[in-house]
Amino acid sequence: MKRIFLIVLDSFGIGAMPDSGAFGDVGVNTLASCAGSGRLHIPNMTAAGLGSIDGVTCLPKAAAPTGAFARLTERSMGKDTTIGHWEIAGLISPESLPTYPQGFPREVLEAFEAATGRGCLCNLPYSGTDVIRDYGQEHLDTGKWIVYTSADSVFQVAAHEDKVPLPELYDACRKARAILRGRHGVGRVIARPFVGDAAGGFRRTPNRHDFSLEPPAPTMLDAIKAAGLDSIGVGKIFDIFAGQGTTEHVFNQSNADGMAHTDHYAARDFHGLCFVNLVDFDMVFGHRRNIPGYAQALSEFDSWLGTFTEKLGDEDLLMITADHGCDPGYLSTTDHTREYVPLLILGKSVRPVNLGTRPTFADIAATVTDLLGVPYETEGKSFAKEIL
Repeated sequence: MKRIFLIVLDSFGIGAMPDSGAFGDVGVNTLASCAGSGRLHIPNMTAAGLGSIDGVTCLPKAAAPTGAFARLTERSMGKDTTIGHWEIAGLISPESLPTYPQGFPREVLEAFEAATGRGCLCNLPYSGTDVIRDYGQEHLDTGKWIVYTSADSVFQVAAHEDKVPLPELYDACRKARAILRGRHGVGRVIARPFVGDAAGGFRRTPNRHDFSLEPPAPTMLDAIKAAGLDSIGVGKIFDIFAGQGTTEHVFNQSNADGMAHTDHYAARDFHGLCFVNLVDFDMVFGHRRNIPGYAQALSEFDSWLGTFTEKLGDEDLLMITADHGCDPGYLSTTDHTREYVPLLILGKSVRPVNLGTRPTFADIAATVTDLLGVPYETEGKSFAKEIL
């Protein structure tokens, strides 16, 4: 293959994994919640085989699938963006990254306050929209950071763009990233800028920025780059991998923006991987438990997919997958959900085949590097010969 497009529909789970109860998730199914909304219209993914994947019962099965398909199991101990993407890229994390259900210890906050010259508010697990509603005015009055976390391994810092300039917020998050190492090495430090006022309501802006923990070993991105091929990151990919392994990158303002960027790269003559993350599914709809919005976003992606596949050449291949679940119908929490994820593979040389239930997301990394002729060691197993 000359060009591989790997698109992550962030949080698009397809049903609870056997160990989901240990993660606090019972009966979760992101796809099923969307399918029951009356708003889901995804003929292209259904034709590719989404409804034919093991365990999927909420969609019709394709009589003659247009692609290869599989159900992927997460072997890593977590359900967050960082280790989900690391596993897609070949690294399995046998231990979960640290989480802070009671907030961060005083030693962490004191170091952060000393490094930035500002105090902290909140320091609890919180919804991102609720935390600025509840602490936004106090932040404006005092200038203190709003620090919060979630069920994921994240240290989130919210600040009003009129109170704290974006460069200062980003610099503070870099300082937090330097502090949060070792036993406090959270997966991501996230800058969460917002605007507005208490009277009219506070709202987050698109100027979010993630500062990730560096992958503990080389990923498929490093291998592709080392082989002299293109390793392109679209959306959060550059942030998730802490800038490692990409030869160029572009950030997204929205799903639509990310799809437009992917169209741009499809029009270019490159050799290697274009790795895309579309985060609105997770950030805008999953965490907000917005079932109609999530279903509509999937429908919009599917409509775009119908035009994108026409742009694939003879030596191109498209993979569509996810990094975890975030069931918008699961009201016990607003956090990610431990789910299987789908894999759809499309291209002129792809043989429609059911690849079954795969034991790890890392099978993607093994297959991508195999198809590109790039040496890379991973616990994942290539299915390249099965799909061509």
